[in-house]
Amino acid sequence: MSLYYILLLAIIQGLTEFLPISSSGHLALIPQITGHNDQGQFIDVSVHIGTLGAVVVYFWKDVKLAFFGFFELFKGDFVSKGPKLAFLLTIATLPVIFFGLMLKLSGYSEIIRSVKVIGWAMLLFGILLYFIDQKSLQNRTQSDWRFSDALKIGLWQVIALIPGSSRSGMTIIGARNLGFNRVDSANISMLMSIPTIIASGTLLGSEVFYNADWEAAKIGIIAAIFSFFSGLIALIIMMKMLKTISFTPYVIYRIILGVSLLWISYT
Repeated sequence: MSLYYILLLAIIQGLTEFLPISSSGHLALIPQITGHNDQGQFIDVSVHIGTLGAVVVYFWKDVKLAFFGFFELFKGDFVSKGPKLAFLLTIATLPVIFFGLMLKLSGYSEIIRSVKVIGWAMLLFGILLYFIDQKSLQNRTQSDWRFSDALKIGLWQVIALIPGSSRSGMTIIGARNLGFNRVDSANISMLMSIPTIIASGTLLGSEVFYNADWEAAKIGIIAAIFSFFSGLIALIIMMKMLKTISFTPYVIYRIILGVSLLWISYT
């Protein structure tokens, strides 16, 4: 796998991870468009780890609060700001860990990486994002986040296991449907990405260690570094844009790409 191809994957991942347009869908499409062999889920997770670094840097205050708050949970504190955030992130992540593991063990995680699946997911969930965003209230903030909200948004995140649906897109849909404003919906979505990526990275990272595939590990590190910088830039731009625009531009992009992929698939 050439350095230029790794760079392409990393940049695409960085630009698409925090936008509701499905980074995993784009990563699955790249080899089919360029004619390369599928880079596999290890490289996909490596570039996700790079964007994990980006979101940790951007949301450092919240991350630090949740990290230290997690240990306070063992003392029975579920009310203070830090422990509460850590608890809610844990609850929101458990569903996708369970269903993601089942999907991987069954082998369906590779089977569903097709142009047709990505096309339908891009189109249908893009339309859903538009209607939910337009009809929902914006009267709730991140401070209003509760146990039931975390569980509901966590179940929305499970749908993101379908390539093309978008992890950020599904969690933003879930948050907007509950009345959270656009900026705080994105905040919740980005914070939820941290434990999710850590879980998937730990699973595949352990496989590399077990198989002693150090060449793959080296490639993964390079990909992660590239995706960190492109992801940080994309995150800064998106969060600034959300203060003035809705999610409609991303919906339009999803519809155009989805229709194009379906046309290619069926013709």
